This record gives sequence, structure tokens and C-alpha cells, in this order.
Amino acid sequence: MRLESPAFQDGEWMPRIHTGEGRDLSPALHWSEIPTGTRSFVLILDDPDAPAGLWVHWVLFDIPADVHALPEGIPPVPRLENGARHGSCWGVTSFSRRGYHGPKPPPGGAHRYCFSLTALDRTLGLPSGATAPEVQAAMAGHVLASATLQALYAHGGRD
Repeated sequence: MRLESPAFQDGEWMPRIHTGEGRDLSPALHWSEIPTGTRSFVLILDDPDAPAGLWVHWVLFDIPADVHALPEGIPPVPRLENGARHGSCWGVTSFSRRGYHGPKPPPGGAHRYCFSLTALDRTLGLPSGATAPEVQAAMAGHVLASATLQALYAHGGRD
């Protein structure tokens, strides 16, 4: 499977518009090379470089199998028009927000922001607001393929 964004290439700097220091708009994403038997997708964005540990910035699950792209600026509603559900995010051990919450790292070096898309052989059927650990537990045994897209961002952006 392949995951891409028109906003940045894998391993490049994330534009400020997609960060908590900018307009905090989720970037447009699209994916291809979908495995046969896919029934849904899960998208998780996290920051493995956060000082407190793996920081979850976005959880979106039960994305229908016929959806192969997300536009820029997905609204933070519990359920999207296409049926996908937002999980709870924004933390390491406490998950209190729904929807996309872009990078806003503390001063220091660049952080890696990892978009992970997973194709599943079923829908999860979890309620909106499920946490990343709950979504990942429900995915166990149902993963067909996965793809990642990584962006970099540092406090204050990059000129």
C-alpha cells in the first residue's frame, strides 16, 4: 500500500498551515495499491519524539474501503459524512480531543510526525472517541497491509 500527500513528500518538512502553530488543517492524503479484501482503513498520526513519549495527534477509523483520499481540513466531528469515525487523541496517556491536532512541539530539534494507514479485513465498529490503544487492540488479527508517511516539524517551523 502507498500513502502520499500533495502537501509534502515522505521525510520532508510539514508546511506550517498543517501545524498547531499555523491553521492546524489536516493535510490532504491519498492512498493506492489497496489489498484485495479491504473492508476499512485506520489512520493514526503520532509523534514518537515527544518528550513525554509517543504523542497521538489524530485517530480516524472505519474509513470505508472505497475511500482512497481525504481532503485538506477534515472537520473534528465525531463521524464524517463518509462514515469514518474520529477517535480521541492529543496525548500519551490522556486522550481528550477529537479530530486532527497538528504538530506543536516544544522548542528544540525537529520531531517526526508519522501518518500510519492500515487496511483491515473488517470495520471496527467502535464508538467515536475510541483511543488509539483501543483502536489498535481492535485491529489485531485483521491487518491486511499498512503504509506510512513521515513529516518533520520543529517549534517555530522552518524557513
